[in-house]
Amino acid sequence: MINNDNPGFLPDGTIDAAGIAAGNSVPPSNVRTIGEALNDKRVSWAYYGGAYNAAIAFQHTPTNPSPLVQIGQAYCNICNFESYGPAIMGDPVQRAAHIKDATDFLAAVDDGTLPSVSFLKPDGLLDGHPASSKLDLFEGLVENVLAHLDAKPELKADTAVMITFDEGGGYYDSGYIQPLDFFGDGPRIPLIVVSPFTQGGHVNHTYTDHVSILKFIERNWRLKALTGRSRDNLPNPRTDDDNSYVPVNSPAIGDLFDMFQFDKGGERSDRGPGGQGGDRM
Repeated sequence: MINNDNPGFLPDGTIDAAGIAAGNSVPPSNVRTIGEALNDKRVSWAYYGGAYNAAIAFQHTPTNPSPLVQIGQAYCNICNFESYGPAIMGDPVQRAAHIKDATDFLAAVDDGTLPSVSFLKPDGLLDGHPASSKLDLFEGLVENVLAHLDAKPELKADTAVMITFDEGGGYYDSGYIQPLDFFGDGPRIPLIVVSPFTQGGHVNHTYTDHVSILKFIERNWRLKALTGRSRDNLPNPRTDDDNSYVPVNSPAIGDLFDMFQFDKGGERSDRGPGGQGGDRM
């Protein structure tokens, strides 16, 4: 959706019937998600949403004055991709297994139960978004995550952390914008990879997109593209020597594998850091 329509599921897994009737929420869709694809391959995963537990409490008791409840308004319902379909959010067992609070992410790092694939979305007060947060608050959250990983060296050795943003902040960008599909593409945003398998200080010029993260997951764990027409079907870019930014085989987006050196410390593998339900991102 280009205009941020609310998902069909509320935080507790019930359908937002009132929102759908009013036209503010979209009915649940059966379009396949990355969670379903990972389930099919039995690769462990979870989506960790900031203030998710509080959002459930606020949904049921919106007049409760407790800050622990009111902070639920900062939960990003449109960021939980599973809230748009029934396979995970509509199944109580699946929802409990895969949809969690951001505090659960740090706990999973600390106790060694982090799944193979984790999506961490801060709440609106900490996500650095210009409408509701500040960049230094997001930086503090990232620093906290990396500090927890530093305290678990064995986990850190097998982990790739991909840090990215929602938008470019409204500033002019001279970078090439590729016409990927009907919706085009947007200005450049930062994507930083922190991992023992990457080269520090290296700037990668391959044209990528948010969907490149999905392409990485699909290649690393040998998953098929989610649908027959989604952006994860696009090929990796090919460029000429004169311009490393513009793919000659457009539309094309990278799968991020060229940001890694998987032969560090052992035999090179086209599967990258993640085994079958093994290492993590």
